[in-house]
Amino acid sequence: MAGAETTAAPGNPLRQESDKRLPRIAGPCSMVIFGVTGDLSRKKLMPAIYDLANRGLLPPGFALVGFARRDYADEDFAKVVLEAVKQHARTPFRQEVWEQLSEGIRFVQGTFEDDAAFSQLAATLKQLDHDRGTGGNHAFYLSIPPNAFPLVLQQLSRTGLAQPPNPGAGRQKPWRRVVIEKPFGHDLQSAQELNALVNRVFPEETVFRIDHYLGKETVQNLLALRFANEMFEPIWSSNFVDHVQITMAEDIGLGGRAGYYDGIGAARDVIQNHLLQLLALTTMEDPVSFQPRQLQIEKLKVLSATKLVEPLDETTARGQYTEGWQGSEKVVGLLQEEGFDPNSRTETYAAITLNVDTRRWAGVPFYLRTGKRLGRRVTEIAVMFKRAPHLPFDQTMTEELGQNALVIRVQPDEGITLRFGSKVPGSSMEVRDVNMDFSYGESFTESSPEAYERLILDMLLGEPSLFPVNEEVELSWRILDPVLEHWHADGKPEPYEAGTWGPASADEMLARTGREWRRP
Repeated sequence: MAGAETTAAPGNPLRQESDKRLPRIAGPCSMVIFGVTGDLSRKKLMPAIYDLANRGLLPPGFALVGFARRDYADEDFAKVVLEAVKQHARTPFRQEVWEQLSEGIRFVQGTFEDDAAFSQLAATLKQLDHDRGTGGNHAFYLSIPPNAFPLVLQQLSRTGLAQPPNPGAGRQKPWRRVVIEKPFGHDLQSAQELNALVNRVFPEETVFRIDHYLGKETVQNLLALRFANEMFEPIWSSNFVDHVQITMAEDIGLGGRAGYYDGIGAARDVIQNHLLQLLALTTMEDPVSFQPRQLQIEKLKVLSATKLVEPLDETTARGQYTEGWQGSEKVVGLLQEEGFDPNSRTETYAAITLNVDTRRWAGVPFYLRTGKRLGRRVTEIAVMFKRAPHLPFDQTMTEELGQNALVIRVQPDEGITLRFGSKVPGSSMEVRDVNMDFSYGESFTESSPEAYERLILDMLLGEPSLFPVNEEVELSWRILDPVLEHWHADGKPEPYEAGTWGPASADEMLARTGREWRRP
């Protein structure tokens, strides 16, 4: 047929290269997890690997290697993985999938200072290339504290594991990749030092910084909502949008996490990465294509144009939860949690105001907030529209009418809500807010994959679209650093009762401009 697309994928004459509907399967490879005995590995990484295998997205010869101090044999480690899979996997357990996966499970005992252990790791990976056909393709997942990065990177460099060998003329070069969990530093300077350290061993295109929020289905659906639908484009600007609220609220406290959290706080833990990434995806212009570099270019433009609104005393707020009621449970305050300094100034609630100085968004305030021990667990982006300039109704008719809003729910009930005014049935004219709801769970029979499934698969495929690059990380710190410095120099967090929606100063922050926080 004239003009028809006839290019076929190698090995499959019935499939066109342009057809992206069939899932891509990772090629032969292995994944090494440092910090494999930690919570993240047990609850997220191991189950995600099994779920990928169960969905047929990993190669038959895939290998999983654990590295930790524990004195495990390969079989002992396989039992740990099996337990984690049975407890936390999203897809049903199938014995035949497990048997194939377990054949490639290995364990290397050692500490990060132990040269012999890393030599043993190199020998194990070489043996896996032979036994499982992994072809020299190896990913290293650093599920460890950032202060351990230099040592592990140095060891990977020393043993030659960071650099793939040259296969010779005419043969494809194997790959090596490194995965880094947040936090990416604790301020701009430390982020720059960390990036330089990592890039001395791994080139930037082989570095994958995990922000698990970017793997969530709804976050990616934000791009589909904006760029696949023309009806939102005309109103997606300062002409119609009054302000935007981006919220990540958690109902849990910090018991047992003092070692990680004390001294870091809510702003570093969530705003610098998750919330600023959500802001970038909400405000970016449409990319030329969905190639990774094109997406990154648009996000970088937005982050470069994002500025704090001053004075910071009035446009930011921070708090620390005290004892209170979380549902029907009485809970303690942060300072009574095990391991926390009774004089700790670590904030468990943070809110900031930003402007995006582009033609589309100039003058629209963006309110970002996050907190522990809040009213409920929810992450959402709420685009709040301006009120109609003229209402031809009596005030009594519209008393219960709020602002139109488009709310993208990232978790836990993934979906989109559109709020608008509608007449109440009856003989009188009364206008009230109603919601039009789209829920992933009700609209699609296929359940959403876990964020780590998507991100691990993209990393194994070498698809960097959902991973922040050096420049994004550094721009995010450049935005947040002045707030952290201001807070450090000035007083301490304001107390708020557990189970509420944060300190009074956060409400005052919006009230100054005649606005209020949306109750999720």
